[in-house]
Amino acid sequence: MAFIGGKWSLSATVLAIVLGGSGRAQNGAASPSTDLQSKAAYCKTCHGLSGQGYRGYYAMPRLAGQQTEYLERQLRDFAEGRRWNPVMFNVARVLGPSMRSELAAHFKDLAPRPLGGAPQELVAMGKTIYEEGISDAGIAPCSSCHGPDAEGQGEIPRLAGQLDGYILKRFMGWRDEGQENPESRDTADTMEAIAKSLSELQTAAVAAYLSNRE
Repeated sequence: MAFIGGKWSLSATVLAIVLGGSGRAQNGAASPSTDLQSKAAYCKTCHGLSGQGYRGYYAMPRLAGQQTEYLERQLRDFAEGRRWNPVMFNVARVLGPSMRSELAAHFKDLAPRPLGGAPQELVAMGKTIYEEGISDAGIAPCSSCHGPDAEGQGEIPRLAGQLDGYILKRFMGWRDEGQENPESRDTADTMEAIAKSLSELQTAAVAAYLSNRE
């Protein structure tokens, strides 16, 4: 995949892996284990070794340790256009429900160390906001939804170890509104309200704290 003219472009080779799958048994049927391995290997070309995320010009989110229900839901939303990203649309639309489940379980079981790299001087502030919220702004603790250890639950995503650059990008999207398709407003409304109530410094602090959590 390459960043061309401000957009991500998939090469024909990696698209072929996703679209066609690899690994065929002698009778022509796809081998589930080999198929999963090829799909997971493709994911890691963007999301980093062991799905730990990737720092670069365009922050790629950490998949390792993520809640299975959350990953399955996001892949389904990408495939059906409720969450839009041209690269992820092409990836997700060719994955059947069983493969989405297998990939989600695969990444859930990975536990590499967080990449870190966020400003350490902001971690203490971020920890306070995450655990206590901001009462003056009417913001509840992040832990009330994402858990005391930021591991999430079900369709509520794990945030522990997530790249701070990716968290900041998501918050900017919620501030701008309209990033999510109106047909999928289950969490966007809540997060838009929170994003608009946090200052840039507070957002950066929360992102710094989460990126260093294991």
